[in-house]
Amino acid sequence: MAICILLLSTALPLIIGPTLQVYSLYFILQRKLWREIAWTVAYFIRFFLAFNPILGFKGVLGYLFLLNVLESILFTWISQMSHIPMHIDHDKNMDWFSTQLQATCNVNQSFFNDWVTGHLNFQIEHHLFPTMPRHNFWKVAPLVKSMCVKHGIEYQSKPLFTGFTDIVHSLKVAGEIWFKAYHEPENTKS
Repeated sequence: MAICILLLSTALPLIIGPTLQVYSLYFILQRKLWREIAWTVAYFIRFFLAFNPILGFKGVLGYLFLLNVLESILFTWISQMSHIPMHIDHDKNMDWFSTQLQATCNVNQSFFNDWVTGHLNFQIEHHLFPTMPRHNFWKVAPLVKSMCVKHGIEYQSKPLFTGFTDIVHSLKVAGEIWFKAYHEPENTKS
């Protein structure tokens, strides 16, 4: 069952990424966003000019599809890393600041983590300051940490691969709940 959940979490981006790419193209053509059309056409011309001599037309299409799939998988894992694993049962009538820190966690800061996540490893700061540019989150993180220490609130941060592991674990738990709900015998339901 865990393997099915892992495959689903990886296979879903295979469908979503290319679908969103096609929908984006449809949207800019439908709305006649001329500047966006020009930038998109320029991107594809440059992409095909660069790779067509090496890969051929079909190879370039395959390579573009592969890049979209890999980008979708990476984006899905990175964006879910700090959102899924947090355990919140019920509203305990806590203040806004405490609730944000209970519902969110960061991934430890490092040059690699900042780069690969696009600073999405600072989810606590993102939830506290949603309009702040992401590249500034590392600047306010020490202030948030000191405020947490002052008020006795846990500031949660974990390694990158622990975040990935938490995703798989939470998908497994959610899958088991849904499996039980749909495969429970009819006579035991109340």
